[in-house]
Amino acid sequence: MKNVTQLQRYMTENNIHAFFIGKRENVRYISNYTGEDSSLFITKEKCFFLTDPRYTEQASIECPNFEIILWKNFKNIGECIKEICKNIDITTLAFESNYINYNIYENIKKEVNFDLIPTIDIIENIRIIKSPEEIQNIRAACNITCRAFERIIKDIKVGVTEKELAAKLSMYMVLEGADTQPYGNILISGTRTSLLHGIPSSKAIEYGDFVLLDFGCQVNGYMSDMTRTVIVGKPTEKQKEVYNLEKEMLELSLSKMKPGISLKEIYEESIIPIKNTEYLKYHYKGIGHGIGLSLHEPPFMGPTSSDILEINSVRTIEPGIYIPNWGGVRIEDQILITENGYENLTWITHELIEL
Repeated sequence: MKNVTQLQRYMTENNIHAFFIGKRENVRYISNYTGEDSSLFITKEKCFFLTDPRYTEQASIECPNFEIILWKNFKNIGECIKEICKNIDITTLAFESNYINYNIYENIKKEVNFDLIPTIDIIENIRIIKSPEEIQNIRAACNITCRAFERIIKDIKVGVTEKELAAKLSMYMVLEGADTQPYGNILISGTRTSLLHGIPSSKAIEYGDFVLLDFGCQVNGYMSDMTRTVIVGKPTEKQKEVYNLEKEMLELSLSKMKPGISLKEIYEESIIPIKNTEYLKYHYKGIGHGIGLSLHEPPFMGPTSSDILEINSVRTIEPGIYIPNWGGVRIEDQILITENGYENLTWITHELIEL
């Protein structure tokens, strides 16, 4: 119940009597529930778990300290909350304004007469600092991802399609021990590697192609995220130039990683190798993000970032160069910030791998 206590402390400090939570990752973080169709109603004294009959058994096992309410026995979520609050003194209710949809908001607003307080990233900000158990899950996910990479590069050959390789990559991660819900992996080749979030297609791998793999898995819900760009055959001089600049961008960024350093400072370090080159206009300014139960968590790293690195936070670092109609290169590592610097959870080489 440690995570509940942290949230209730925030509620007390900000005069919030109740908090309605609907984002799946936040529901899991606060309650330990791993399923679907769920939301939480948290007061300073009590925790309610709102779900439907399909998940009551699972909820009773995973959330023993929550009172389970079948919200579908009511007209809507708003009426359910109204019933919960009959004997509780509540005048302020916070909700996730960047997640709760308009219909739910209107239902709650119609049924209750207390102040609705919109919030953004309250629980996400609590989630930035990882517990030892969370770090253990993330480290395991990163290890699985690296092992799956070592398997998939043996399959990358001329004539094999991006879709086939992406499917095998997902399978390898599950076989290596990941949760059986791998998220959408990026595996693209040739000129398509300039697409920052390209979707695997029926394109076959050709000799001389860059192949960009941006992928990861989950272990107990906690995510990994790694990118490597490999070459099929021998690289051209321009491919070597772009790859080496990208590698330098990543490694300069890593050299700044330690507690207290601003994310903006790391961004500024990352662009030093390309500042006086034709490639500056081809880099993407978002070069990293937090990661945990969600793939993309705050704080985000870029030229306008105001956050600093904190001990026991986990994040990605992923500068890249993307040249339309030519191709792109991205190398991405996942980093744990430690007292003395960082631990790189991604152990695959930064050198260009020739297949």
